[in-house]
Amino acid sequence: MKQNPLKNMRNFWSLTVLGFAIAGVNNFLIPHVLAFESQAAASSIVDRHTEQLSADVAAELTTESENWAATNKQTVSSFLSLFRDLNNLPEISYSQLLEVLARQPDLDNTATETAILPEDIARFEKIVQYAKREKLSDRPIGQIIQAIGDNFLGQPYAEGLLDKSGTEKLIITLNKFDCVLFVETVLAISRGVAIKDYDYQNFVNRIEEQRYLNGKMNGYCSRLHYFSEWINDNQKRETVENITAKLGGIPMNKQLNFMSQHRSSYPQMVKDEATYQCIVGIEADLAKNTVNYIPTNQIKSIYSQLKPGDIVAVATDVKGLDVTHTGFVYRNADGNLGLIHASPAGAVTVAYDLHRYISRVESAIGIVVARAKTPN
Repeated sequence: MKQNPLKNMRNFWSLTVLGFAIAGVNNFLIPHVLAFESQAAASSIVDRHTEQLSADVAAELTTESENWAATNKQTVSSFLSLFRDLNNLPEISYSQLLEVLARQPDLDNTATETAILPEDIARFEKIVQYAKREKLSDRPIGQIIQAIGDNFLGQPYAEGLLDKSGTEKLIITLNKFDCVLFVETVLAISRGVAIKDYDYQNFVNRIEEQRYLNGKMNGYCSRLHYFSEWINDNQKRETVENITAKLGGIPMNKQLNFMSQHRSSYPQMVKDEATYQCIVGIEADLAKNTVNYIPTNQIKSIYSQLKPGDIVAVATDVKGLDVTHTGFVYRNADGNLGLIHASPAGAVTVAYDLHRYISRVESAIGIVVARAKTPN
């Protein structure tokens, strides 16, 4: 096949310039310039949320990086022009380049493990507009939760969403849920609405804070797998208050070790001894705390003390396990208390009567109740 000498020369110079970039800009300039240009072609919805975040990150460039950039501005600009011309890339300004440099990801940063889908952001924006229009921030946090939960009615149930990946990632979804994902998502959005914080990234940060031990994702073991652990950890950060004992709850009197006793059911523990031992340690710490629950036959008697938006977890008699399901107290139009939840039957729905629903759940012995606290 006849070769094109002009094309070969162009490829040679492209590779030469690329080599210069790798040597002079710490191995990350080109892929991030390309990534920047790809992002510029993304939907305007995504751009609105990334623009401010990029500006914030750019503002945090270290002094060393700023000095390097100032000293080498002309060199870098010349390099950009040459490489762009050789490869027919869209134009990128020097200030945009600084944004790209500032975006260099930290491999331990949660953001690099978060998939942000345009359709989720669009749904988030729609809910935010609804919250503003209805002035939800003027309502008590529990009423905000119920109103936000209404926006997800009919969304499909999906199990195992957090365990699809071999490595722990911060999963965010606004179009399908399991029961815990539904609670976390509605609570995180509602907490933002309560303080008029409508930023998508801050919503993502709240999900991480609620889902992981001490509010920070650090591998599979850092996830709050037992819901009583979830309540305890979030209570420490004053996200929620466990009110079960105040409502007359009694001790569950069981050892929580379901995960370690069923290791083969958890791929992350099967293949990783360190993860397994970490879970064993978590279970040992849980043994130091008392898990209270309200027996099923007493649920009706506490209706007057429950509020819309209270978090309800279904206590179980399954050995080694604390709860099997969760949702929010829901006040129906006629005043009766029900449960809004991501139902394993297929979708986010409202069970009209809380007590009746719990009494029909297999292995259920009652409920654990936590109340969201108004953010500062």
